[in-house]
Amino acid sequence: MHGALQSGTIAGKANKISQLATIAPVSFILFVHPVHVSPWGIPMANLDEIDRRLLAELQSEGRVTNVELAHRVGLTAPPCLRRVRALEEEGVIRGYHAELEASKLGFAITVFAMVSLKSQAEDALREFEDHMRGLPEVRECHMLNGEIDFILKIVSRDLQSFQEFLTSKLTPAPNVASVKTSLTIRTAKHEPGVPLE
Repeated sequence: MHGALQSGTIAGKANKISQLATIAPVSFILFVHPVHVSPWGIPMANLDEIDRRLLAELQSEGRVTNVELAHRVGLTAPPCLRRVRALEEEGVIRGYHAELEASKLGFAITVFAMVSLKSQAEDALREFEDHMRGLPEVRECHMLNGEIDFILKIVSRDLQSFQEFLTSKLTPAPNVASVKTSLTIRTAKHEPGVPLE
């Protein structure tokens, strides 16, 4: 039966805790947190087939209502809602967000910046990360292995605005040794989340 709850799964745990029958809409874009333990030692969520189908649907269309979501995965609304709530509580679903069209809001360019630091001590790395969190133009900040310490995704209104950001905020940031930048020409694929097929 499609709605059967497997023991030990997130949905099975949730069923023991809650018998909610509320029908509620789910809104905006889903961000899935990769949560068993992977070969890299990362804790993973114990998901069954229905959980994965729920996540795939939500990741594709975050604004789908609970009733419609239940229909798509072959459940009734109450157990569907319990499963979604359990996935949220377990941290598999981190949140729901609207995906905005940057160009329509005046942000015409996207730049990737490769940053090398003077020191790779943990305190220096955290200081740089904290500084990046405070810069709204920096939309993503990833620490890398190899010669480059960080790669940043930055949005800006135009080249002049980016140049000002680069010289007044990024280059003078704590512990920065060098910054190399590349302007995106076009985006062939932009697909948030993870593959769930």
